[in-house]
Amino acid sequence: MRALRTVHVTLVGAVLLSSTALSAQSPIATLAVAERTGANPTVAAHGAFVAVAFSAATISSMDIFVATSTDGGATFGAPVQVNRVAGEARVSGEEPPRVALVPRRGTTPEIVIVWTAKAGTTWKLLSARSLDGGRTFSASTPVPGSDGEGSRGWQSVAVDATGRISVLWLDHRDLIAADAAHQHSAAAASGSTGATAAPMAMPKGDPTERAALSQLMFTSLGSTSARSVARSVCYCCKTAMAVSGDAVYAAWRHVYPSGERDIAFTMSTNRGRTFATPVRVSDDHWKLDGCPDNGPALAIDATKRAHVVWPTASEGRNAPAKDAMALSIYYAVSRDGKAFSARTRVPTRGPASHPQIVMLPNGTSLVAWDEVVDGTRRLGLARATVSASGAVSFTPVAAPDAGPGQWYPSLAASSGGAVITWVRQLERGSTVAVAVVR
Repeated sequence: MRALRTVHVTLVGAVLLSSTALSAQSPIATLAVAERTGANPTVAAHGAFVAVAFSAATISSMDIFVATSTDGGATFGAPVQVNRVAGEARVSGEEPPRVALVPRRGTTPEIVIVWTAKAGTTWKLLSARSLDGGRTFSASTPVPGSDGEGSRGWQSVAVDATGRISVLWLDHRDLIAADAAHQHSAAAASGSTGATAAPMAMPKGDPTERAALSQLMFTSLGSTSARSVARSVCYCCKTAMAVSGDAVYAAWRHVYPSGERDIAFTMSTNRGRTFATPVRVSDDHWKLDGCPDNGPALAIDATKRAHVVWPTASEGRNAPAKDAMALSIYYAVSRDGKAFSARTRVPTRGPASHPQIVMLPNGTSLVAWDEVVDGTRRLGLARATVSASGAVSFTPVAAPDAGPGQWYPSLAASSGGAVITWVRQLERGSTVAVAVVR
């Protein structure tokens, strides 16, 4: 990897775009909306066109914004609000607004944004599109099959060669029905004759049984329904999806017997009409009763090998769910989607989380994550090379920001190099940073 490309930014209206340089060769672009806290970025690129989606929030309201570049990430225009219903967005680091680009001949790509919204007890996935390079967005529409009671989200998005946009998400609608049935049974057992019974928490029981009420859902925008891909999914870890030809690849954190929460993988060879029986990427046997908020990332190379990176306990199978000091990042590869290579640990400077991966034109991949160093989260980067036999080796890459308070990176490959965006913590709130790694 060579030095970071210079990024020029300007002040545009009420939206502040600034540049902070670590050195003469490593400036960082900052995307910010005045009087708001920025977070939860994702990035997509096609050629020289780059789009970054992120949230901008006040104390009581959250909205989705997109900023675009037409020169590979060297400069960005002012962010534009995507959602028309003010304050409806409900996103986070593990379920950020997802951005996808649909190439169009002779003009800029179509931009598609998918995000989570909440109204009352109803959670839904919404999508909106821009046909003018991100200057304006359409009214939002529900992702097919995602509108209803119960929480859902942690989505991923992929675009195939025909422009079809697929969406994968975690869906917990059956938990609402189970809780309601439990409360009804409890009221009946107590002899209630109409008075409102006090809310009762559903007993935890076996975590595997509880997880069986959560499922992985798949659909494509423009369809009329969604299908269940798997059950017993970990409640709040991000999903990952990629497409290549007619193949759809998916990875997520699964809840195996006895509460082991390891990474699962499946693929479809018919554009998502059916999926193969899920396989376990690695026998980590990470047993815990809780969600680590740490999902996998997935990329497909030119030979259609699946590359998966994920966090798991580095000190054995019983590390605490929320103990950030116990996690490491691992890498595995599959040629056929039926079996994966032995996991290889990604070299980090400290306990690491929230990995991302992107394939580069030279056949290597770039992996990004955040890690705890000197008591604070910082960015980590490495280039991975996979041999013909599946052996993985790593070359450390200098992070664009060596300062404290950096987390949740996102990656895309553009004509200018690998674009990375991440959350940068400030004294008051946070903002979104962007750089180009060459």
